[in-house]
Amino acid sequence: MTDRDAISSWVEGYIRAWNSNDPADIGRLFAENALYYTSPFEEPWRGRDNILAGWLERKDEPGTWEFDYDILAVENDIGVIRGLTHYKEAPPRTYSNIWVTQLNETGECVEFTEFWMKKK
Repeated sequence: MTDRDAISSWVEGYIRAWNSNDPADIGRLFAENALYYTSPFEEPWRGRDNILAGWLERKDEPGTWEFDYDILAVENDIGVIRGLTHYKEAPPRTYSNIWVTQLNETGECVEFTEFWMKKK
């Protein structure tokens, strides 16, 4: 069963990986056969190796963004996180995010879905 501390720890690990783009940091977040949906209606990246490749293909450079979050809900192995991402690079832009995570018993994500909207 996942709790608020497990979700918070996972999100902090995600932020660390986002800052470092280190394959070990990224890989540590996801189970071997995890699914990563970059949008709810897109085909997911399937498996840790594909998640790593997809992440690095569209990585953000450290220092170009800021991210704040709140954990909205935790139920069984599911966590729902609300985030706000502000990109500082030209053109500056802000996104509202909802992340839905499903963690396994060891704290690895087995399914991740992100929903995002750009602020106009």
